[in-house]
Amino acid sequence: MASSFDKYQKRKLISSYISVVISIALVLFLLGCLGLLVINSKKVADHFKEQVVMTIYLNDTAKEVEVNQLKKSLAMAEYSKEATYVSKEEAAELMKAETGEDFMDFVGYNPLKNSIDVYLKADFVTTEKLSEISESLANKSFIEDIRYDNDLVELMNDNVKKISFWVLIISGLFTLIAVLLINSSIRLAVYSKRFIIKTMQMVGATKSFIRRPFVWKSVQLGIIGAIVALAGMAVVLYYLDLTFPELELLRNTVMIAGLFVGIFVLGVIITWISTFIATQRFLNLKTDQLYY
Repeated sequence: MASSFDKYQKRKLISSYISVVISIALVLFLLGCLGLLVINSKKVADHFKEQVVMTIYLNDTAKEVEVNQLKKSLAMAEYSKEATYVSKEEAAELMKAETGEDFMDFVGYNPLKNSIDVYLKADFVTTEKLSEISESLANKSFIEDIRYDNDLVELMNDNVKKISFWVLIISGLFTLIAVLLINSSIRLAVYSKRFIIKTMQMVGATKSFIRRPFVWKSVQLGIIGAIVALAGMAVVLYYLDLTFPELELLRNTVMIAGLFVGIFVLGVIITWISTFIATQRFLNLKTDQLYY
């Protein structure tokens, strides 16, 4: 009978430990994924900004020397990520591929212009910067027109600011929720041993002596939960990098390593503090209060 009861108690204890580890791992995993989003939010925003194209249309009378000089200067400009020359013939083929019709059969000639598509660096994709670049290029006589989607640029920058603000707010709230959830799991685990804590106290054990094994066990569970969470984060990061290689998510190794270390340390600290507070609470309770 005693052996059967001991086995039951052992299974119950293991089940309690597993539930605590799972709770810690899930909370830290979600918190870590949010951290990955925060770290890479600027990179993602920059990626979309750099898809904005400034198209420079050239006069038909533009000399080859002038065009070549412009291409070289644009390629070397601090604001330029890439500059691509598109002839009127290439533009006609692209339009034909997009529409599925050859518009020159109706028009009788090619009305399109030779152009240069400039992909700007993210820091220069603002209304003010684009206006300055456009004005600096407009004084060249062989440039007929400069076009870019200003409404899209304004909308993109406004959305980036809003998203960044809300991501920070959500990160703060989620961190608080993570602390509360892990604290609740630890408190429940300690609550089940409240009579053992009080019994040890009644036979003369000091508070620090009673707390030590509970704190150490919780820290061990926190370490296991953190390792599980970090493994999940590594898998998610790996598959995101495979799916979106252009974002180069693994390039910023220092920030990612710092996040992983931060999540690990956070798991240990939260479990240590939660266990300390929970055991202290039961140590300060009177015996008759343990039943409520």
